[in-house]
Amino acid sequence: MILEAQRRPLLPADVPEPVPGRGQALVRVRACGVCRTDLHILDGDLTEPKLPLVLGHQVVGVVESVGEAVDSTRPGDRVGIPWLGWTCGVCRYCRSGRENLCDRARFTGYDVDGGYAQWTVADVRYCFPVPDGYRDLQAAPLLCAGLIGFRAYRMTGDAGRLGLYGFGAAAHILIQVAGHEGRAVYAFTRPGDTDAQQFALELGAVWAGASTDPPPEELDAAIIFAPAGDLVPVALRSVAKGGIVVCGGIHMTDIPSFGYDILWGERTVRSVANLTRQDGMEFLRLAPAVPVVTHVQTFPLEAANDALASLRAGTVRGQNVIVVDDRSSQP
Repeated sequence: MILEAQRRPLLPADVPEPVPGRGQALVRVRACGVCRTDLHILDGDLTEPKLPLVLGHQVVGVVESVGEAVDSTRPGDRVGIPWLGWTCGVCRYCRSGRENLCDRARFTGYDVDGGYAQWTVADVRYCFPVPDGYRDLQAAPLLCAGLIGFRAYRMTGDAGRLGLYGFGAAAHILIQVAGHEGRAVYAFTRPGDTDAQQFALELGAVWAGASTDPPPEELDAAIIFAPAGDLVPVALRSVAKGGIVVCGGIHMTDIPSFGYDILWGERTVRSVANLTRQDGMEFLRLAPAVPVVTHVQTFPLEAANDALASLRAGTVRGQNVIVVDDRSSQP
């Protein structure tokens, strides 16, 4: 399914099977998660994608063949392909363990073709082994909602009372991690979204309400997954002195001005950018130990536009996943 132009529906297309280059693997795609970043690309919020483009950066598949200079990945390996698809390895960010900030980074489903297709190629440095015990469909959300969410979660330190603004794919994974670590989660949803609030309570939230509601007690930290800048001052008012507000998305509407009094008291606002391979390895070890259970709604590849529309409408319980290969139901 090809994106020919932003703000237009994806189109079905037959394209040549890609050929893996040096350091790359050819992957037969089985499943691909549908992320809000895909919507931001489609809707033109992220303005410089390569076009035409195959979206999708929560890819689970099986290696078919590899290019030159590959010895860590073999045909038959089941791999996950995340958002961060390539880094230079030599800039000051890469050399200091901050490859997520590489100025020349390339991103899957944005700079290079992603997983809304039967085949894709990927840099083997950024192909993660999929944990045993996860079926392809259930593994797909781990690769962005899980990985980026986990990076945001670690930025909250040892917060005992954690607020999650926007109870979507990432939040439904992180609430399980937080519960495993003994933290209390407070879930904030769109006003009136009682289904999402009930879902959060079922997964262990100690409280769930509208994003406009104050929590019943002060929070130690909050993560904002909803791409709404007006939630930043709302979250700041909800965290205690010394609290942290983490903006977990790649795109957010403008943050309105707010009084210094709600930032004062050594409160912190910070963003999350991309992920590192270390994040991937740590989270994919942790997920089966929790164990994280992902909740998915499935769509065939040809219905990718419907999957995106469902995400835009906010009707997803967990995460939408595109089934590319029927074998995706197998472990």
